[in-house]
Order: sequence, then C-alpha cells, then structure tokens
Amino acid sequence: MRRIRQPLQWAYCIYALLVFVAVMLVLFPLVILASLLGRIRGGNLVYRLCMLWADIWFPLVGIRPRRLYEAPYDPSRPCIFVANHISYLDAALVVKAFRRPLRPLGKVELSKIPVFGFIYRNAIVTVDRSSPENRADSVRILKSVLRHGISVLVFPEGTFNLSGAPLKSFYDGAFRIAVETQTPIRPVLFLDNYDRLHYARLFSLTPGRCRAVYLEEVPVAGLGPEQIPGLRDRVHALMEERLRHYGASWVTSGED
Repeated sequence: MRRIRQPLQWAYCIYALLVFVAVMLVLFPLVILASLLGRIRGGNLVYRLCMLWADIWFPLVGIRPRRLYEAPYDPSRPCIFVANHISYLDAALVVKAFRRPLRPLGKVELSKIPVFGFIYRNAIVTVDRSSPENRADSVRILKSVLRHGISVLVFPEGTFNLSGAPLKSFYDGAFRIAVETQTPIRPVLFLDNYDRLHYARLFSLTPGRCRAVYLEEVPVAGLGPEQIPGLRDRVHALMEERLRHYGASWVTSGED
C-alpha cells in the first residue's frame, strides 16, 4: 500500500505547488500595479489580491479553511492578532483566516524569493531579527499601520515550535506594541496546519480541514511597560490551555 500511496502523495504535492505558482504568476502583474499606490493603500490592495489567490488555490487542492469564534469579534476595530506557528502552511492560511486588510510581521529572508518575495514584502511588514535597527524600524511601521486602522498579526514564538509542547516561549514585541499603542490583543489558534503540512517534510501536504479559532480578546487599557511580561504570560497561558482543549496533534503526540 505504501508503494502506491507515496507516489500519489508526491503527485498531489507537485500539483499543489504548480497551482500555487500558476495562480501567483497570473496575479503578479496586478500586484505590481497595486504596489505603486504606497504602503497603506497599495498594501491593502496587495493583501486583497492575496485573498483572491487563496480563494482559488485552497479549493483546487482540497484544503478547507474554517473560522471559529469563541467570543464575539468586531472586524471594524484594529487589534493585534497573535497566533501559534507550527507549519509553512500558516502563511497561506493567514489570508483565509483574516478577511480584511492586515499586516503580518514576517521574516525578511522570504522576501528574497523571486516573484513571491515581491508579493511578500508588499503584503507584510518584514523583520530581520539579527539587526536591532531593522527590528526598531519594523516596530515603527507596525505602529503606523495600527494608526491607520489596520490590524497586525505577529507569531510571538518567532519561529516553528519544534518542542512537542503546545507553544514555545513568547517574545515581548507584540505585547510591547499593544501596551504602547493601547491596542487589544486577539489570540488565534491554527489547529490543523501541522497535520496538513509538517514543518520537517515539504512533501507531506494533504487535503482536509484547516481551522482558525479566534479566542477571547485580551484588553490592555491602562497597562504600562512594567506589566508587559504579565500580559505576555497571560496570553501564552490562554493559548496553551485552548490548544490542549482542542487536542492539537503536535501536543498529544509529542513530549510536553
């Protein structure tokens, strides 16, 4: 059975990759035009084009994104989304999970990929964690985006969680920005991306569901700099508890 299943798996992954690239190339001229309109208006249009890409690609590869809400959500108010990071599929799911202009924070290294990198750096805020000056510039841009009424998304673990625990420890950045701008935090869980595409096996992509769960909003009104560690730990504990509640597979099958 494995001799049959493995070639089919490879064929499916190659098909998914080819469709990924084909749709991206079709939309690329529109991205170039949109990028001429500036960081805010142009960025919003590029993000909407990415949403269109996702609306085409996900059905064609049989992946079914679904949004679940544990608490009411008002999309008209900007907030700082924080999400767990467990798969390369996380980046693709973003534009299905967040259906309005958004600015994720992402690694600068991916901006060097031809074609994709151009779209990437016009749709997100890049950060080079090895450069203090670049990190500071990224924070400034994120604050500017929030002032324009656009939400931002940060993966506070910084990189893939390889531990088998629900989450890695969090960096302070998202929580510091939340306190300094008095912007509420909205945790979101990506529950199935690990099962759809394992972080260590690029040819492991499979069709199926991809749930994004919006947790309750965490207010920051009145908090000061000295309360940032407590805020960070509170959000970490909330997300960890809900990941256990939903039975996230990397937790139940790994070492806690």
